[in-house]
Amino acid sequence: MIILLPFLSSSATAETLTYKDLVRRLTDMEHLAVLPPAGERGGLASSYDRKSKYDETSDRYIAWDANSDGDGIIRKEGETVVLADIQGPGCIWRTWSAAPRTGHVKLFLDGQEIPAVDLPFAGYFDGKNEPFTRPNLVYCSAKGWNNFTPIPFQKSCKIVADPKWGAFYHFNYTSFAPETVLPTFKLPLPAEDLAALDEASRLMGQFKCNFNGKKMAPPLELPLPATERPGQKNESITLTIPPGKKVTVLNLDGPQAITGLQVNFDLPKDVTQQLTLLAQLTISATWDDDTEPAVWSPIGDFFGAAAGAVPVTTVPAGLTRDGTFYCFWYMPFHKSARLEIGNDSPQSVTMTWKISHAPLDRPVQQLGRFHAKWHRDAFLPERKDREIDWTLLTTQGKGRYVGTQLHVWNPHSFWTWWGEGDEKLFVDGEKFPSTFGTGSEDYFGYGWCGVVPFCRALHSISVAAWAHKGHESLNRWHIADNIPFETSFEGSIEKYFPNGCGTLYAAVAFWYLNSGGKDPYTAVPVAERVGWWKYPDIYREVGVIEAESLERTDKQNFGPAPMWEHGLNVWSGNFQGYWNPTYPVQIGEKIDLKLPPTPAGKYRVIARFTKSDNYGVFQVSVAGQKVGPPVDLYARRITAADPCELGAVDLPAGDALLTLEVLGKNPASSAYLFGMDYIKLVPVP
Repeated sequence: MIILLPFLSSSATAETLTYKDLVRRLTDMEHLAVLPPAGERGGLASSYDRKSKYDETSDRYIAWDANSDGDGIIRKEGETVVLADIQGPGCIWRTWSAAPRTGHVKLFLDGQEIPAVDLPFAGYFDGKNEPFTRPNLVYCSAKGWNNFTPIPFQKSCKIVADPKWGAFYHFNYTSFAPETVLPTFKLPLPAEDLAALDEASRLMGQFKCNFNGKKMAPPLELPLPATERPGQKNESITLTIPPGKKVTVLNLDGPQAITGLQVNFDLPKDVTQQLTLLAQLTISATWDDDTEPAVWSPIGDFFGAAAGAVPVTTVPAGLTRDGTFYCFWYMPFHKSARLEIGNDSPQSVTMTWKISHAPLDRPVQQLGRFHAKWHRDAFLPERKDREIDWTLLTTQGKGRYVGTQLHVWNPHSFWTWWGEGDEKLFVDGEKFPSTFGTGSEDYFGYGWCGVVPFCRALHSISVAAWAHKGHESLNRWHIADNIPFETSFEGSIEKYFPNGCGTLYAAVAFWYLNSGGKDPYTAVPVAERVGWWKYPDIYREVGVIEAESLERTDKQNFGPAPMWEHGLNVWSGNFQGYWNPTYPVQIGEKIDLKLPPTPAGKYRVIARFTKSDNYGVFQVSVAGQKVGPPVDLYARRITAADPCELGAVDLPAGDALLTLEVLGKNPASSAYLFGMDYIKLVPVP
């Protein structure tokens, strides 16, 4: 029997919504298909860096990669700061922070002088204050604090914070159509509203995966009780897909909706072979008279398991421990539906499918069509001032953006965090995004570059590579906080490392779109789906001492710094040795670094430095002997300088010291930093 979410649908038009209605929306899959009424908008109030701006006069994006995202505010009012100022009717669906502290955050609703909520910011997340006590609505996941308790208002919501409130905040919200009637959140909540939160927490808790320090343990079977819709039919189909072929699993006549999918098939135990097979198998769905499928994706990515068959259970999709891939997306259609599976692997694959479908309970004209498309680097911005944005989705028409599955391949070590990039969601042609986030991990509901896998009802990391090196698979579902659009939608997430640096993304975007809307994504050949996760060949200069390997003789701030974000294989080993002198910088400050033992003799000293707009002027000495004139490391942008011969020195047998001395800085430089790729000691015959 197919497992379905036990929720009744909501009206397609603006209406009167109770608090219980709003709580149900946290997991109401069917409502996502309802095309939004005029005036309904989604948004995010966040602490993004306010240096990022769009200048209308010049049509230019300014400081679009600004990254001081912890304390952005709307304005100051005396000793307090305003974090959000939202017009209603509306509802806050998700409150998040990476560092909530003791300063109070107050929510003033509908112009009232007394705040509806007045708590230390940490009190929104610590589980000690009603109604923020439900463990599956309020929790910490991989250093990110989440609160999914709905907070509705009729006219307005102003959020202010006292000093020491913390750092980093998100308030995801919906502004409903103007005629919508909502309750205004007021404490204490009535018993029936508390009961609704209890039930939501119970339902969402069934998706929670336990983590024992090594791997996650999701439920063995589908976590929800079976629920039959009126007129529902459950199909069970076993079929074998030959290599290189596409097979139709099911043809249906409409109007009706697919309400659940399950599939089981044998997977290899080897992780690399799993990755390959899950990329070779594809799922597609075509609605009505469309000539192109609205759903097309590698099968693993579609079910939220992009980086191998790692069990993960979320409300819309997942993989249970018994090997069942499932999804509960509501997929309505008018005339017909065709579900197909492609097999681009070299062997036949046998699958058992269970498919639920049911009659519609509202006119099909009120419903969008479900879309899900996988891509790598499709439709990236052409503008140079937006080149940091990596496009998740671009589409035209009317609908809702409802989810992101992101597969990250990062071949580099823990010195490089692949994320940090803000999500930016542009609705209906807006030039500045109404959703502007504070970091990739923040968008996915964790924090501080966490590397611990977790699984919650509405977001997850099924694969979190140790030290961020390797594959990562992340899901973020916009169920209650979906993003409605009337004419167009463009979603992106910042990608700090260009593809040339080796870090690569692939994504599935999930959205609903009116029949006839424009979906520009097409199928991707198997050659582009398989094996793109490769470790790049690393350039290493022969016969040199890598500066990042040098050991300092004291506790000064010298160490390795990754450089592939500035160009893969430009620096030897893709690292440099980096020194940030103590602040305030003292002219004459020195640092000693241990060189490897060498035989006694005379040596030519060759070095390759890094230059940038915040690097200083230094004197280099080896074994107490100055070599060469002072080195000015200023350049307008960061670059690896040409190797330079500094001079010759006499070295005693054994250890020797490389000494760096701060002499000053170029007048155009903003600081006194030091960078060196390598040093080379060449014996003089």
